[in-house]
Amino acid sequence: MSLSSLGDLAQSFMLQRRSAAIRQDMSRLTHELATGQKADMRQVLAGNHGYISQIERTLSALTGFTLATQEAEQFMDGIQYVLDGAQEKAGKLGADLISASNSVVGLVASNPSQNAETELRSVMGLLNTQSAGRSLFAGVATDTPPLATTDALLADLRTAMTGAGSVSAMLAAADTWFDTGGGFETLIYQGSATALAPFQLSDQETVQLDVRADDPAIREVLKHFAVAALAEDPALGLTPAEKAEMFSTTGAGLLVGQSALTALRTGIGFSQARVDEIATRNAATQTGLEMSRNALLSVDPFETATKLEDVQFQLQSLYAVTVKSSQLSLVNFL
Repeated sequence: MSLSSLGDLAQSFMLQRRSAAIRQDMSRLTHELATGQKADMRQVLAGNHGYISQIERTLSALTGFTLATQEAEQFMDGIQYVLDGAQEKAGKLGADLISASNSVVGLVASNPSQNAETELRSVMGLLNTQSAGRSLFAGVATDTPPLATTDALLADLRTAMTGAGSVSAMLAAADTWFDTGGGFETLIYQGSATALAPFQLSDQETVQLDVRADDPAIREVLKHFAVAALAEDPALGLTPAEKAEMFSTTGAGLLVGQSALTALRTGIGFSQARVDEIATRNAATQTGLEMSRNALLSVDPFETATKLEDVQFQLQSLYAVTVKSSQLSLVNFL
């Protein structure tokens, strides 16, 4: 009977090769156990990478849409905050101006013009607010504060109203100054006439947000703030009765102007609701795709752990065989 055997060099090479294969299996199983996904996608997909590639592309796009949604939400929340502050100040000052106009004592005691100027500065500061380094009310010119200084506004408006001769004429001059093509548009508003680009929140859906500091509703409120702030300016030369008339008119204008601000905020609220709806739909789509991907590529952790233990045992056994083989000698055999 003939016997066949491997030479020492061949046997050493065979053991090394087997050791490398087992270590490779151990590395793969360790990676799968740690990540929860199969390491060899080719075997799982059987060469059909189109499906998983489509899932990955869609998930990547949804990640971008999530960031856009967060940006839109932050932008709209900032606008709502500013308009809420302006509306609250308009309502409070409007009531104070009407109350002060009812008596000369009220004009002196409440300092309505000074209060109006203080609130005007505050509202213009709010309108120059930025969110993440972008101006909220400047249209596409997000790197520019939409409004010039309050001092510049009052100075130019004072010039336009001075010498008008009566309260009604002064108010008409203020209307013209704040109207299209007037001083407010040419000297004070520094933003763009172009609306901010729509927010792309999905493949098919966008949300447009066109709210600028030159919006008629905002102009109307600023006009009454500014006129009330100038009512006691010596350059206008108004009598106490005329001051009371101007305070009464601007106070009523501020209260009425709140309705326009409410309508403006309602439109933004509708856009916010759309953003929330799209964000919810995107999140649901993302969750579904992640579940599909995991179902396709995930591994059973218990099965993987069992295979890993088996491979570890094989490697330990191989090492034991290698040690015993290395200790064989003809002397010990004899």
